[in-house]
Amino acid sequence: MSKKRLCVTRELPEDVMQRAVRDYDCSLNDTGRPLTPDELLVSVKDMDGVLCCSSDKFDENIIRSLSGSVKIIATFSVGYEHIKIQVAETKGITVTNTPDVLTESTADTAILLLLAAARRAREALHMISSGNWTGWTPTQLLGIQPGGRRLGILGMGRIGCAVADRARAFGMKIHYYNRNKLPPNLEKGAIYHKSYEDLFSVSDFLSINCQMTPETKNLINCNTIDLFPKDAVIVNTSRGGVIEDSALIEALKSGRIAAAGLDVFEGEPNVNTGYFPLENAFIFPHIGSATVDTRNAMGFRALDNLDTYFSGGIPRDRLA
Repeated sequence: MSKKRLCVTRELPEDVMQRAVRDYDCSLNDTGRPLTPDELLVSVKDMDGVLCCSSDKFDENIIRSLSGSVKIIATFSVGYEHIKIQVAETKGITVTNTPDVLTESTADTAILLLLAAARRAREALHMISSGNWTGWTPTQLLGIQPGGRRLGILGMGRIGCAVADRARAFGMKIHYYNRNKLPPNLEKGAIYHKSYEDLFSVSDFLSINCQMTPETKNLINCNTIDLFPKDAVIVNTSRGGVIEDSALIEALKSGRIAAAGLDVFEGEPNVNTGYFPLENAFIFPHIGSATVDTRNAMGFRALDNLDTYFSGGIPRDRLA
């Protein structure tokens, strides 16, 4: 039996690519960048399936323009806001994602950002690498100690719970806002808040771990920033659009927010340049899941979903 035709829109880790090429008749993107909409349509023409990434925008126009041969879109990501799910459903296209396997690495990144922002790591690195460090002093680069402070978690799903587990080791007190209150075995003593406003008001630190939805778009803005306690630290490893950049940048400049640790940005890779000169903004280029183990697991999960679909089964991570 001939292999199914699969468009792989980005270069994936070596082990993932080897499996994909072994099991499918692959059309590969070797440009080193995301395909333009026109290029994407050409690449997926006559394909049976697509293995894409979050940088590939399958909007309404793209999906409606797909040839009838395309039956499944498997995204190499947990988030799926780059795919118009409802439009895919109307065309009978199955959509899958890769949950679970990013949890540990993303939670690790959240804690790394939290500590780096709180302990002024960007300023410290600049001081020593620029040759301006003149030696230890009692008041040099005094930061904020997480122990004993309140960590608010916006979105207490798998990653939020993993962040909470790590933060407890530092002696932080966990608060959270979620669509639903968790059972005691998952709460582990964390305090539930019925509104994000209540959560923000007690968050000495905030870890953003929610999905990107119309309700969470620009949730961190001029008005909600005023709810935070003095010297709060904001960490985001979820989606950049949850934060209104201009509002957070102004709050970091004024000192209303003490520091921020950010791994994601709205419109990335076109990051708001207002963050660049701010030494109290510790910023990463979206590396939350960037370990060999995690990226391999993501790729294998996506391929598992494709294998199941083409074998006549229902993929475990089916979204549509």
